[in-house]
Amino acid sequence: MDVGGVLRNTRMQGLAGGPSKSFSDFRGKPLVINVWASWCGPCRQEMGSLQRLAHKYGGKQFNVIGVSTDDYPDKANGFLKAYRIQFSNFIDHELVLENMLGADRLPLTLLVDSRGMVMDKHYGAREWDSPEALNLIAKTFQVKL
Repeated sequence: MDVGGVLRNTRMQGLAGGPSKSFSDFRGKPLVINVWASWCGPCRQEMGSLQRLAHKYGGKQFNVIGVSTDDYPDKANGFLKAYRIQFSNFIDHELVLENMLGADRLPLTLLVDSRGMVMDKHYGAREWDSPEALNLIAKTFQVKL
């Protein structure tokens, strides 16, 4: 998925007891999508900052979701429990989302506008609650944080 592309309405299987959802369920509010795997060191490195971002801003000006590319839900659920992740996460064990989103390297974070258009893509770990990342999110989504 290139910047400027619109997300297809794909069904996602919920993790950690969360419900299955489609991308259309998140329309109407900007969305931060993080694609990760439990075995990925950089994914583990940035997950805490995504949890803090989701806790402070998620559901207000934008939503934060995660998509695991793990083959087995129990590995992904163990990761979420170990890191005390509370924002919505989904599993992509059939690699449909990984291929659609262009996650050929992990982690991948996409900033998606309220209509489902990809506004920005970032490969590699970041501190998503840092002043620089918050500034990027605020500018991309045109919100005040």
